[in-house]
Amino acid sequence: MTTSSVIVAGVGMIKFAKPGASDSYDKMGADAIRGALTDAGLSYDDVQQAYAGYVYGDSTCGQKALYHVGMTGIPVVNVNNNCSTGSTALFLARQAIEHGVADCVLAVGFEQMQPGALTSHFTDRPTPFDDFDKETDDLVGNGQIPLALRYFGGAGKSHMEKFGTTLNDFAKIRAKASRHAVNNPLALFNKEVSEQQVMEAPMMWDGVMTRLMACPPTCGGAAAILCSEAFAKKHNIPTTVSIKAQAMTTDYASTFEAHDMMQLVGYDMTAQAAKQVQDQSGIDINDVDVVELHDCFAHNELITYEGLGLCPEGGAQQFIADGDNTYGGKYVTNPSGGLLSKGHPLGATGLAQCYELTHQLRGTADARQVDGAKTALQHNLGLGGACVVTLYQAA
Repeated sequence: MTTSSVIVAGVGMIKFAKPGASDSYDKMGADAIRGALTDAGLSYDDVQQAYAGYVYGDSTCGQKALYHVGMTGIPVVNVNNNCSTGSTALFLARQAIEHGVADCVLAVGFEQMQPGALTSHFTDRPTPFDDFDKETDDLVGNGQIPLALRYFGGAGKSHMEKFGTTLNDFAKIRAKASRHAVNNPLALFNKEVSEQQVMEAPMMWDGVMTRLMACPPTCGGAAAILCSEAFAKKHNIPTTVSIKAQAMTTDYASTFEAHDMMQLVGYDMTAQAAKQVQDQSGIDINDVDVVELHDCFAHNELITYEGLGLCPEGGAQQFIADGDNTYGGKYVTNPSGGLLSKGHPLGATGLAQCYELTHQLRGTADARQVDGAKTALQHNLGLGGACVVTLYQAA
């Protein structure tokens, strides 16, 4: 299936914060929306539909956030797709425009998180992760380690065993993230850390992961306003950045049948979504200039290089060594600092990636600017599972 261009009319984002140091979710969401409206030069009355993404919250939190900005009776859909929630809201907003249901649609994501490891809030029913947890227990054990660390650390361990990847390779990714985040005033962590400091951080899983290789729990909000080309022309909105293609995948049988932690955390979802986007757009991965990908752990960034096709399978170690994941290399990856340094407020993450890539393609990313950026790729992954890959182009 081919897609028509959908314009990114405006983006908004607030500075991410540690749990307990942020505003409430509704204020964060409202502030992000106001930022996107201002950026687009539109009023809330122009918005015809809204998709609000969050993971931890009661039903209709989206309305609570949106009502601070306006109450115009428009459809508001609340979205929860784990860590890919923000990009799922973006996916739905883009579909509404592409299929002519609406001409101006808002996607907003926010999260007010609690300190510590992620945990289920419902203990009286099966969790969506029962099968994932059993497979993780069978493949890597170490039940004393929090599950998220076992999922993604286990995937990194699998890559180490297959291809000879080392702990230092993950440390290089984390150090790179911090160098990028120094130039992002909206990131949670702006301090540069060295590869050695990452290696010397407390060990969370011996030989597999140090503390600095994991993203922190974070609160925040981000939003994007999408519109049709006709709407943009009517309202004098620059058509500088458009979504050329987008795909969402969920788990394949291989997630469990492969008995491989890389597959369990969505390697095939990533690969298939990336392929669909390339097929839709006719744009080859080699034409991409800048990438925002889901680095909830340094380990996931590394395997995602291969899943997206940025390098061959088994080639991530050389890709990192050659500096092809940073400025001066083939693909500038996570110029925002990524989840590792920018933070990971689950519902907002996908829209924060959209914010970054929109500014990159506009040429307005300040000290983070990737020279000559014309094509951008976004990857946002949630276990359970869903993966959204989006391809943007500058006019």
